Amino acid sequence: MRLTTKVFAVSLVFFLTVLGAVLSLAPNTFAQNGKSANSGKSSETPSALSHDLSGVWMQYPDGIVEGVPGMNAVDAKVRPPLTPWGQARFDAAKPLVGPRAVAGQENAPILRCDPDGPPKLLNLPNPFEIVQIPGRMFMFFELGHVWRTIWTDGRPLPKDPDPTWLGYSVGKWEEDTFVVETIGFNDKQWDDSFGNPRSEQTHLTERYRRLNHDTLEMQIIIDDPKSYTKIWVSPPKLHKLEPGWEIAEWFCVLEEDKAYDEVVRKPAGVAPTSK
Repeated sequence: MRLTTKVFAVSLVFFLTVLGAVLSLAPNTFAQNGKSANSGKSSETPSALSHDLSGVWMQYPDGIVEGVPGMNAVDAKVRPPLTPWGQARFDAAKPLVGPRAVAGQENAPILRCDPDGPPKLLNLPNPFEIVQIPGRMFMFFELGHVWRTIWTDGRPLPKDPDPTWLGYSVGKWEEDTFVVETIGFNDKQWDDSFGNPRSEQTHLTERYRRLNHDTLEMQIIIDDPKSYTKIWVSPPKLHKLEPGWEIAEWFCVLEEDKAYDEVVRKPAGVAPTSK
C-alpha cells in the first residue's frame, strides 16, 4: 500500500511538471499557428501586434482609378513649393505617367533600369514584404527585386555616408510606431513617378503603425532643403496584409523594357490622327 501511494505521488508530480511546461509553451505555440485556445479566433490584439510588422503588404485601392492602388504614399497634392534647384530638376524630368507625360520623350530613371529607392519605391502600387530579425528589419520589394536593410540595433545615422540608391536606414520603436530615418541618398532617382526631385540632402522619415492584424499604416515625411522650401508631409497611407502572397521575381531587363516601349507604350501614347 505504501509503495502504491509513493508511485502515485511521484506520477502526480511528474504529470503536473509536464503540464506546467506545456502550458508555459502554449502562448508561443498559439502565436506561431495564429490560433487561440478558444473558439478558433485570432488571439492577437493590436497591442500584441504593435511591434510585429512581418508579412507581405499591399496598398489599399484608394487611387484615382477604382479598384487600383494609388501612387499617393508620397502625395503630390501636399507637395511644398520647389526651390530654384528643385524647379530646374523638375522641369527637366519627363515622367512616364501623369499630366506631364509625353509619349516618346520620357526620361524616367526606370527606362535606364536604374534601381528604385525610397521614397519612390514605397509609393508604387506593388507589394513589399517585411522580415524582422534581432538588430535588423528587412524590406523586400517585388518591383526590381530590391531588398533594403533597416538597422534596429541602436546605432546612429552615419555622419557622412556615401550616396547610394537606397540610402542608409536606422529604425526604432516609439511606443506602437516604428520610425525609420534614412539619409545618404544619391540624386539620380525621383521622389515619385511624376518627376519630383530627390537630392543628396534628403532626410527621409517613415512612420509605421499596425492598426490591427490586417492593416498597416505608413506615413512618409521628406526633409530636403535643396529641393523643397518646406518639409513635405504626406498623409498616412494604409496597406493590407496579404498572407497568401509571395514576392514574385520582377527584374528590370533593358531589352524587354525597350520592346514593350516600341510595341505597347509609345503607340498607346500617340494621339489618333484626325480624319
